[in-house]
Amino acid sequence: MAKYTTTDIRNIAMTGSAGAGKTTLVEMMLNAAGEIGSVGTVEQGNTVCDFDELEQEYGHGIDSAVAHFDHKGAHVNIVDTPGSPGFLGKAVASFPAVETHVVMIDAGAGIDTMTRKLMSLGKDRQLPQVIVVNKLDHANDLAGLLEQIQSTFGSVCRPVNLPTDNGSGVIDCFKNAEGDSDLGDISSFHTGIVDQVVEIDEELMETYLEQGEVSPDQLHGPFEAALREAHLIPIMFMSAKNNVGVTEFMDFIAELCPNPLEGNPRTFVAGEGESQEEWHACNDGEHPVAHVFKVSSDPYVGKLCVFRVHQGAMNNKTNPKVGDSKKGIKLSHVFKLQGKDHVEIPEVISGDIGAVAKIEELNFGSVMHDGSISDQMKIKPLPMPKPMYGLAIDAANRNAETKLGEALAKLQVEDPTLEIDRVAATGDLVMRGLGDIHLRAKLRILKDRFGVEVDTRTPKVAYKETITANAEGHHRHKKQSGGSGQFGEVYLRIEPAVGEEAEETSNGFVFVDDTFGGSVPKQFMPAIEKGVKAVMADGAIAGYPMYNIKVTVYDGKHHAVDSKEIAFVTAGKKAFIDAVQKAKPVLLEPFVKLHIAIPTDMIGDISSDMSGRRGRILGTEMLPGDQALLEAEAPLSEVMSYTSQLKSITGGTGSYEMEYSHDERTPANVQADVVKAFQPQDDE
Repeated sequence: MAKYTTTDIRNIAMTGSAGAGKTTLVEMMLNAAGEIGSVGTVEQGNTVCDFDELEQEYGHGIDSAVAHFDHKGAHVNIVDTPGSPGFLGKAVASFPAVETHVVMIDAGAGIDTMTRKLMSLGKDRQLPQVIVVNKLDHANDLAGLLEQIQSTFGSVCRPVNLPTDNGSGVIDCFKNAEGDSDLGDISSFHTGIVDQVVEIDEELMETYLEQGEVSPDQLHGPFEAALREAHLIPIMFMSAKNNVGVTEFMDFIAELCPNPLEGNPRTFVAGEGESQEEWHACNDGEHPVAHVFKVSSDPYVGKLCVFRVHQGAMNNKTNPKVGDSKKGIKLSHVFKLQGKDHVEIPEVISGDIGAVAKIEELNFGSVMHDGSISDQMKIKPLPMPKPMYGLAIDAANRNAETKLGEALAKLQVEDPTLEIDRVAATGDLVMRGLGDIHLRAKLRILKDRFGVEVDTRTPKVAYKETITANAEGHHRHKKQSGGSGQFGEVYLRIEPAVGEEAEETSNGFVFVDDTFGGSVPKQFMPAIEKGVKAVMADGAIAGYPMYNIKVTVYDGKHHAVDSKEIAFVTAGKKAFIDAVQKAKPVLLEPFVKLHIAIPTDMIGDISSDMSGRRGRILGTEMLPGDQALLEAEAPLSEVMSYTSQLKSITGGTGSYEMEYSHDERTPANVQADVVKAFQPQDDE
């Protein structure tokens, strides 16, 4: 049995920009708690969390890592996540496994685009958030940084401690009402955070107004409530490398961060179809429920799945079901993780994080349960960053060709933001990720771990097809070649799909049977839908997938002997193509939103360059240190290789992040060229 209970557990996601000092902080806490004898460094490649050889070579994380320690009666699980925008998906994946989201800011670098993104994502997931300002010895203007944090993320951001003695120490301004700090007298900061906390509790506010002060013990419950309700975002100052503020942060986690019973519960979906409903785990429930939030390939134990138990316990007697599976799986061994090391334990209790090896039925997002709550369970999907940066890949040799498919499948299992797509129109096998560094890391893993070498090139743009008008289509499929033949005739109408019915499917496809009188027997309707779906997938005018189309079959004919499924598949396909040709079809191209950080004297050059790429500048924000943040939109096709272009314009001083924004119609000349190059295959 575990030496701790659910109420002792604290689950923390450690996030922040690359180089902010997250891994260093985790290392210092593990050492302070006695889990490791000496402190490793990122530079030397000997930390607990950056244990992968590629991480050691790059000097930053490329995957999340789990570590744990005990402090002041609390059992703390830390999920250390990568800070590069290319690996943002790893941070997002950890959010349902924790109760507290920590965002670390480099005091010298200030708030960057990654910090803004992480704070926004944490807020959307309703996670209590804490800001840690690290590297006090690098700070130029801490008062200015604090003001920037509050102006960017709101007045709910309040310091819990403040730096003293030129950053060589910290003083608690939550528990202490008097004292000096590098930012001046702490009394106003103390009043500020107490005011923020008591607002959550009317009775305590009355006491505070009457007495002028309340004790830390009285503030404990309201403090946690303020965290849960996003009414408070504590700010803590530290210099992890110099061991300043580290112990104070550990105390804060143990004393004030919510345990699994106090945090905002995760949302699951139980059942299927019309009986589907949301269900919230209660960490003190009896029936076991756990979800997998990380999958990796360990060279010694094989496939390793890291999971969070939301209620009940997981052990070698549980035999949980996975998703909608009727058969349970055998958990022969469960582990507790400390970086790359895993120690077998008797069970993983409710609220805790554990791991299991060599179970192929488990994948990212899998839910383990005993079937008591519902026969089918899944965790409510997280909106993941959309992979927009793509490379077309080809096996470099015959040996690689035979192993490429299996290796890519294993990479996808590990990374929810990696997509592998075979584009029907071009034949390209495209690997899509969150950026250049993301895909470069995956290509290295392909080579080093799986022995697969590939050649890469810029892929063609992933256009979409849709229609802009209503139209009708008709096709009679008749084929006779001796014996029974094939016959099927279909009349249908199409229109742009809008509103709720379009949102019910991933591609906005709506199919309606409006026939009557038996003109088309009901058993052939799925065949017609199958033919239409084939065109939706492969395109009608340019060979790209189609979106947001409502298809209504209103008439047709059949033959008592010759009508077969294949006949109506073909008739449905051809009738749909006929209708699309009349419905003013258009090509849509993906537009991306870019957040470009540059020196202020480069604003004009970047704006001009973006205009030449059919892009638009949406806004400009001036940042400290003569820096500016530009928000822009541009066609993906124009910024596929923007990394090198931005580097050339700014002399290496600029950086950017890119995310999917929306789709827009392509210019007429572009559409004409793409349609002209399409050579559809006749399947009759």
